[in-house]
Amino acid sequence: MKPALGQLEFIALMALLTAMTAMSIDAILPAFASIRDDLGVVDANATQLIVTLFVLGMVFGEIAFGPLADAYGRKIVIQIGLGLFGLGVILAATAESLDWVLWGRVLQGIGVAAPKVATRAIIRDMYSGNAMARIFSLIMSVMILTPMLAPLMGQTVLLAGSWRWVFGVFLVHAAVSALWLGVRQPETLTDAKRIPINLSVLATNGLAILRNGRVMAATVAAGLTFGGILCYVSLSQAIFVDLYDKGVWFPVWFGVLAVPVSVSSLLNARFVEQFGMRKITSWGFGGVTMCSVTLLVATLVFDGIPPFWLFFVLCFFNSFCFGSVFGNINAIAMEWLGRVAGLGSAVIASASSLVAVAASIPIGRLYDGSVMPVALAYLLAGGGGLLLLRWSDRCAKVHV
Repeated sequence: MKPALGQLEFIALMALLTAMTAMSIDAILPAFASIRDDLGVVDANATQLIVTLFVLGMVFGEIAFGPLADAYGRKIVIQIGLGLFGLGVILAATAESLDWVLWGRVLQGIGVAAPKVATRAIIRDMYSGNAMARIFSLIMSVMILTPMLAPLMGQTVLLAGSWRWVFGVFLVHAAVSALWLGVRQPETLTDAKRIPINLSVLATNGLAILRNGRVMAATVAAGLTFGGILCYVSLSQAIFVDLYDKGVWFPVWFGVLAVPVSVSSLLNARFVEQFGMRKITSWGFGGVTMCSVTLLVATLVFDGIPPFWLFFVLCFFNSFCFGSVFGNINAIAMEWLGRVAGLGSAVIASASSLVAVAASIPIGRLYDGSVMPVALAYLLAGGGGLLLLRWSDRCAKVHV
């Protein structure tokens, strides 16, 4: 099936919906200090939870919205999720304590899970194999503009008003996405392919997915990748501002490190059908492993804080390697799901998010004025992802 709207518009719409996750995470980073000061937060590390609890909310949303997307269609599920996301935005924007901000973030995470899960299912409805990986990479190359622009947008909003206004931008994003989707994107799941909600069927299909070694190996690898990025993002404001004294230039440095991801994603879209997604993903994980080992050694040599140029260069090359992993590892996980793409997408997204949170929170809490947690998180992502990818190659090729 090909998209009824033009492919460029389809990619732009899917990217806008998918970008809600990155926008909700990255745009709020410059506001951490303002939130601490305004709400009287004593523990500086507690603001990391603004990111990680958002992702934890996605875990619950993803597992719920996947079966709903298979039963009732992709569009209605996305619209419901956007509504929940909006309620979470309002709760966080009007909060008078960090606890209520965090509850709002959990609700936002639950809501944003719907477009995250259902857009993958929409793409899976229309494409397969390397062609699917190409579409994922093209969407990623557009979506990656979000980490470049979101922190700068958040910083600009802070110059004009309160941190609460940043949440207002999230609300506008959700409204525009809902309108565009409702008017332009047809439903991709036909009535004949819908799977009614049945707990025993869900349990059977879910168990079949969990037992598929290729799917779950790629899922855990995706989770470790996300966890490495999540740890870096959670600590980025403290590292750039407190350790390297970049102050208001933090959004610029953060955005520059998103450029190689975009370039790498575009190159992946160009070459994935020539070399294959598994080979390119293996190269990406290998590159992340080498860069993270170098960063770990540099951190030990320089008492926790390597020179900024060295830290930046290593993160730059790490970002380039991650760009060749993101689209491919999700395509690898989705490849064997067949008609249960909605449930499969939910299981993959929920499990990978849970792995990411489980890896990033304890590593992030180790932060004590050193870049060591980032080096460890990247090493776990690269080395663990490479081993899991190699192991998945030995599993039987079984479609669900």
